[in-house]
Amino acid sequence: MPFKSSAVKRPSLDRKIKGLDPKDVGVILTRLTIDRRIPPVTQFFKGGTSQGKARFDEFIKGRLCRYAKNRNQPQTDDISHMSPYLHFGHLSPLYLALQMKGVDKGSLEAREAYLEELIMRRELAINFVNYTLNYDSYACIPQWAIKTLAQHQKDRREYIYSRIQLENAETHDEYWNAAMREMKLTGFMHNYMRMYWGKKMLEWSRTPEQAFQTMLAINNQYFLDGRDPNSYASVSWVFGLHDRAWFERPVFGKIRYMAASGLERKCDIRDYVKKVEALAKRV
Repeated sequence: MPFKSSAVKRPSLDRKIKGLDPKDVGVILTRLTIDRRIPPVTQFFKGGTSQGKARFDEFIKGRLCRYAKNRNQPQTDDISHMSPYLHFGHLSPLYLALQMKGVDKGSLEAREAYLEELIMRRELAINFVNYTLNYDSYACIPQWAIKTLAQHQKDRREYIYSRIQLENAETHDEYWNAAMREMKLTGFMHNYMRMYWGKKMLEWSRTPEQAFQTMLAINNQYFLDGRDPNSYASVSWVFGLHDRAWFERPVFGKIRYMAASGLERKCDIRDYVKKVEALAKRV
C-alpha cells in the first residue's frame, strides 16, 4: 500500500520563538552555543526529505542488489546512508520499508537483510534506550561485562592514546586512522569500521570507563547520527551489550575482540584507506 501523507496540524515556520524568526536560519545559528571547530559536511550529506528520498532511490536502483553481499565491506558504498535522515526525522523507517516492496523479487536476500537492520536492530536499540535509564553511562552494560573488564583493568596495554590523539587520528593503526578521518570528513562511518573503531578505543584507553566516556563523546560530537538510540546501543555493544561472552584475553576479558588482521581477511581494507584518502581530496 502507498505511504499516506498527512498535513502538519501546527506549522512552525510562521511562529516566533523568543524573538527569532524560524525562517532566518543564519541568525539562529549565530546565537547557538555550538562547537564551531567542527565544519559542515554538506559536500557529503545534504539534509531534507527530498535529499533523503533521492539518495534512497539511488541506493535501491543501483546498490541494493549488492547489499547482502557487501554490507560489511567498507571499501564499497553498497549501503543506504540513511541513518542521518532517520535520526533527524527527514524520512521515516515506514517510508523506507514500503519502498522496498516495489523492488523486484530477484533482490529478496538483499531486501530481507536491509529490513532486518532497519526494523529489528533499530527497534532493539530504541527499546534499549527507552527502558534503560542510564543508557549513556558505563553502568548500562551487562554485569558480566563489567565484571570481566574489571578483572582485566590493570592488564598491560601496548598503546594508550589521549582523546586529542584519537580525534586527530594520530595512532599507529592506519586502518583506524582512516575510519576516524571518514568520521570527521563526512559525519559518517561505515558500520563495519565503526565496530573496529570502538573496539580499539577500548583497547587503547587506560580504563574501560574512560574508553566509554571518550567513545561516546567523540561519537556524539562528529557523527550526524550521534545522540541516536542506535549510536548509544552501538557504543555499549563494544562493551558487551546485546552480545555474549567470548574467549578470555588480556584487556578485553571475555568481551568480543577485533583485530587488524581480521579486517585484512574479511575485506579489502587497504582499498578502504584509499577511499578515505579520496574523500579528503573533496574537502
